[in-house]
Amino acid sequence: MARNETYIDVAPHAVYALLGDAGAYGHWVVGSKTIRDSDEEWPAPGASFHHSVGAGPLVIRDRSTVVNSRPPVMLELIAHARPLPSARVTLHLQPEGAGTRVTMIEDPSSRLLSILIGPLGHALVRLRNAESLRRLKSLAEERY
Repeated sequence: MARNETYIDVAPHAVYALLGDAGAYGHWVVGSKTIRDSDEEWPAPGASFHHSVGAGPLVIRDRSTVVNSRPPVMLELIAHARPLPSARVTLHLQPEGAGTRVTMIEDPSSRLLSILIGPLGHALVRLRNAESLRRLKSLAEERY
């Protein structure tokens, strides 16, 4: 499991509003190249946004789908980038002072894969997610 936290100097409802902007994921999620479109219901459970991930000629077109949503405190997604395995990503938003403590937890959807990628794989995901949260923080604090 990869677990990361950051403090964003913006209220939880504003951070959740940013998470509700599917187009913004292309700006803050590391590896995301473009967001092609999204379901009108985004970020309701079952809704998806369609993204391209990768670099250069190695681009994968797939989607991320909401599994659970509790505005403004939690959003849980399954991120797909086939042929790579999917991942479950949960974002918890907790009020802290005038801002929000954001906790991001990512785990491969399969327990077997979670074991196979081992500590090094989880550490690499943590590094990527630390940068993603840094970008989310910057974007939220600029926008709101």
